[in-house]
Amino acid sequence: MSRSSIPVLSAFDSSVAVLKEGYRFIGDRCDALGSDIFRTRIMLSDVVCMRGPAAAEIFYRKGRFTRRGAMPRTALALLQGRESVQMLDGEAHRHRKHMFMEMMSDGALARAADLFRGEWEAVMQDRTGRHIVLHDAVGRMLTRTAIRWCGLGLRDAEPERRAEEFAAMIDGAGRIGPSHARARLLRRRCERWARGVIHGVRKGLLLLDHGMPAERIALHRDPSGDLLSLKTAAVELINLLRPIVAVGRFVVFAAHALHTQPSAAGRLSADAPEEEVTAFVQEVRRFYPFFPVIGGRVLEAFTWRGHQFAPGDWVLLDLYGTNHDPGAWTEPETFAPARFYDWAGNAYMPVPQGGGGFLTGHRCPGEWLTIALTGEAVRRLLATEYHVPAQDLEIPMNRFPTGPRGGFVMEIPAPSK
Repeated sequence: MSRSSIPVLSAFDSSVAVLKEGYRFIGDRCDALGSDIFRTRIMLSDVVCMRGPAAAEIFYRKGRFTRRGAMPRTALALLQGRESVQMLDGEAHRHRKHMFMEMMSDGALARAADLFRGEWEAVMQDRTGRHIVLHDAVGRMLTRTAIRWCGLGLRDAEPERRAEEFAAMIDGAGRIGPSHARARLLRRRCERWARGVIHGVRKGLLLLDHGMPAERIALHRDPSGDLLSLKTAAVELINLLRPIVAVGRFVVFAAHALHTQPSAAGRLSADAPEEEVTAFVQEVRRFYPFFPVIGGRVLEAFTWRGHQFAPGDWVLLDLYGTNHDPGAWTEPETFAPARFYDWAGNAYMPVPQGGGGFLTGHRCPGEWLTIALTGEAVRRLLATEYHVPAQDLEIPMNRFPTGPRGGFVMEIPAPSK
């Protein structure tokens, strides 16, 4: 029996096609091949590409894959760090993941939404009579929200510097050249600040309310009972703050949907029932491009769809393609929040921030926080008076990460006299 009976792309290497087609590369090939799995080369390395809920279930099965060696070094350097929870496996991963999950109580999610509401209202009031680039403004709002939610003071955290650093990490992760080099420098600056925070908490020089996320990270102990190294704890603090700022992508997409899909929003209002707002947010997360793929290296041999996976094999799960899989969704290219009314939930669809279980798997622990903050943003957008001037609202599918070209410009009218 041959090792594989799945389709193989004829191109010697698909790197150029990936850069040209971006988020649609794997899904378009799956449609053309009539298969949710195929082989190719990317960056001259053999890789198996998969999409769909069944593929996600295989990919996120406990103990089957590791994230080590599966991400481009450029992205790893800016988005995770080698010491982060995402790079761990087994008991070490479960133990540290539990720390993050403990931060996501209903009360903590509500507090984050309240903080964000206050930041939003302050910015919108200050900008009356002027225009605002939502992408930039919401990044600063969420930076301040994240810092305060973690228990840190804005004065000590220097939010403008942190906002610059987080934006550079997020925007530079999918790029090469000067912008990536600048992001690496700003990442190092942010790490120095984060190490100072961890050191201050541990030495009693920085007093936080008990149980705040920054304190939890600073005082967390590994399975052996030892404190995390100063470097590792700083990385995990950044890995809590930066993804909160990245929620701004979904906020901009929500504004884009409200403007371009008014019929889909229906009668949605600022005081709409929670389930209606959540359905809208879930469709934003499904429909719009966020993470393109997630990579893994096989830990244990297995066979799926006629392919024999061997330890060390490189596999890419298409997150965007799974969210647009025609075999899993009715009219996947239509923005339709109603599909999430009475949604019972599924660990493997949609998967904009990964799939599988929260407690034991690699699914993003901040997914609930993402939904809470984006839901609050939807309510604020519906409660805010603004105009959308003529602008380029196209979302390039070959830019990582992506968003409307102009960042979504809003005009905030001056109050009438």
